[in-house]
Amino acid sequence: MFDSIYSSSVTAAQFFLMAGTAVVTGVLFAWIMARRVRSTRRFFIVVSLIPFVVGAVITFVNGNIGAGVAIGGAFSLIRFRSAQGSADEIAAILIAMGAGIAFGMGYLAYGVVILLALALLYFLFASLHLFDSKPQKEERMLKITVPESLEYTDMFDETFSRYLQSCERLGVKTVGMGSMFRLSYLVRMKDPKQEKAFLDELRIRNGNLEIALLPYSEQQSQL
Repeated sequence: MFDSIYSSSVTAAQFFLMAGTAVVTGVLFAWIMARRVRSTRRFFIVVSLIPFVVGAVITFVNGNIGAGVAIGGAFSLIRFRSAQGSADEIAAILIAMGAGIAFGMGYLAYGVVILLALALLYFLFASLHLFDSKPQKEERMLKITVPESLEYTDMFDETFSRYLQSCERLGVKTVGMGSMFRLSYLVRMKDPKQEKAFLDELRIRNGNLEIALLPYSEQQSQL
């Protein structure tokens, strides 16, 4: 049952058996992960197909070192064309790729076990609240829009030191056709009841431009 279905040469029947197992199990894996991950339709489709795609690549390489190196280089280029995902999405893709390698080597039972067992294990861990950290729930995403002419490097340091327990600058980007900057911070307030006073003081310093103080999550990590 756990032996490879491939012989010295891969037949069409063996390949289509691998393809069917990889696709069906991949769809089931994506469905289980979608119960816990805030996924989109594109994420569901991609995760469903990754086990088959990786399995097909491994099957076609079939010990050819030159082809393996060439395909590895081609896959590495995808990183520069892909947006950074959340930890949940990255974990799902890595699990699907690991199972795809097993499928590509003909070990169908191992591929199924990898996908379903890790999906259920992930579902179990995500359902537990043992690893939740209370300080993380208090973290907020602060976005401040400032004019292009404003020197913002230490403009808000005094206000931050008075109202914030911690502050980490995440980055800066231009908005409004380059006429303004948007600063992003990960902050934790000393006293949540002083939120209005904090925002009022920031408005005075940034010329009453847009300010946003939002609940923080990994999906908001992009500027």
